[in-house]
Amino acid sequence: MTDNYFDSQEYSKIDFTKTKINKGEYDNCSFTHCNFENLHASNIQFVECEFIDCNFSNAIVKDTAFKDVTFLNCKMMGVKFNECDPFLLQFSFKECQLNFSSFYQLKIPKTRFIDCNLAEADFTETHVTSSLFDNCNLENTVFDNTNLEKVNFSTSYHIQIDPEENKLKGAKFSKENVYGLLSKYKLIIE
Repeated sequence: MTDNYFDSQEYSKIDFTKTKINKGEYDNCSFTHCNFENLHASNIQFVECEFIDCNFSNAIVKDTAFKDVTFLNCKMMGVKFNECDPFLLQFSFKECQLNFSSFYQLKIPKTRFIDCNLAEADFTETHVTSSLFDNCNLENTVFDNTNLEKVNFSTSYHIQIDPEENKLKGAKFSKENVYGLLSKYKLIIE
């Protein structure tokens, strides 16, 4: 059985909860205003694809490959990225709702999160070195035994990271968000 191969296709306003998505490899494709909510999108390869204004909330991405994929203004709440195919995994997010998503134990260095809401997302044991969190809401985001070396958090907010439980060498913070590194000590900073 050969896998389907889709190259440079444009998909617009498709509700994949009603129209079955074909398994296979999507190469250099774009998806605009598509709905993947609660979809079992497993065993699909997305290579150099872009997703714009799509809804991925609670989509099942088990063994799904995201290789150099861009998400722009997508709703992706509760997505367990930790279940996707880790081989050549590379993605970036801009203006995305990633609340309650999990990046548990992934190796995703140099990942760009720009203007994203990552409230209550899970980065436990994730390797996110040299990544950028630009103007992101990190309220109740979990960083536990996470490698955050050389990560830039300087414009993000609601940060709470325990320096004793995470690797932070070379990470950038603003004066305003340093309190989130010290909050467990119940200090009064004026």
